[in-house]
Amino acid sequence: MIDSHTHMQFAAFKDDVSEVIWRARGKGIWIINVGTQKDTSKQAVALAEQYEDGVYATVGLHPIHTDASYHDPQELGGGEGFTSRGEEFSVEEYTELARHPKVVAIGECGLDYYRIEGDIDAIKEKQKNIFRKHIDIAKAISKPLMIHCRPSKKDDAYRDIIEILREKSATNGVVHFFVGSREVADEFLSLGFSFTFGGVITFVHDYDKVARHIPLDRILSETDAPYVTPAPHRGKRNEPAYVEEVVKKIAELKEVSFEGAARQTVLNAKEKFGV
Repeated sequence: MIDSHTHMQFAAFKDDVSEVIWRARGKGIWIINVGTQKDTSKQAVALAEQYEDGVYATVGLHPIHTDASYHDPQELGGGEGFTSRGEEFSVEEYTELARHPKVVAIGECGLDYYRIEGDIDAIKEKQKNIFRKHIDIAKAISKPLMIHCRPSKKDDAYRDIIEILREKSATNGVVHFFVGSREVADEFLSLGFSFTFGGVITFVHDYDKVARHIPLDRILSETDAPYVTPAPHRGKRNEPAYVEEVVKKIAELKEVSFEGAARQTVLNAKEKFGV
C-alpha cells in the first residue's frame, strides 16, 4: 500500500517520527510526505533522504499559507524560528527543491476558500497566481501536481481550479482529499487527473457515490496524517499505517477484494509519482 499524502514532519510526530515510519514500512506501506510551505517542504525532503526507498517528498506552498491570516500550530514541526504563517512564494527556491530526486510531486498547492479572512477577493487572486506558478514549476521539471482544493459555501474553488488547469494546459496530477461532485470529478478525469481518498470515507457516506463513480485506476489512498483519522482508530493521532483502513473502504465501495484494491492503488501511485 501507499500513503499518497501525509505529513510526517509536523509537530504531532516530533517525538516518534522514526517509529511511526517504521510501523508503516513494517506493513509494506510506502509514504509520500507532503510539504505545505518552504520549511515543511525542506523537512519533507530531509526526511525522505534518510530512507533508501519507500519514503518520498513533495514540495509546495499550501494556499492557506499565501496569506498571514491563518495559523496552524500542528505544522510547527521543529526548527527554531519555524512559522506557519504567510509566506512569499519563490519560484527559484521551490524549483531548486523540486529538482531533488526524492521529490515526486509539486504541492500541496491550489485554492482554499474555506479559511480565508479579510480582503477575500484579493486573497483569492493571490492564491490563483501562486497556483499558476506551481503549475509552471511542475511542467518545467515534468513532475505531477499535488492539488489541495477546498471550496467555501459561497465560492466554488473546484471550478476555479479547473479553469486554471485548462488555461495552463496542465494535465498531470492528483486531487488530494477529493470532496467534489461526480460532474466535477468528470472534468478532472477528462484533464488526466487522479484522486486521493482518505480516512473520511471510513466514517461518513457523503462521498460514497463519487468514489464509486471514479474508475479504480484513477484512485490513490492517503491518510493526510496527523489529520482525519479513519475508523476504527477515531480519537487517535492518524498515521500512515492506518492507510490500510482506507484501502479496505475503497475495496468495499468499488466491490473488489482488499488485495485487488491495494494492488491497483499502489500501481496508480507508482505510475503517477514515478516511484
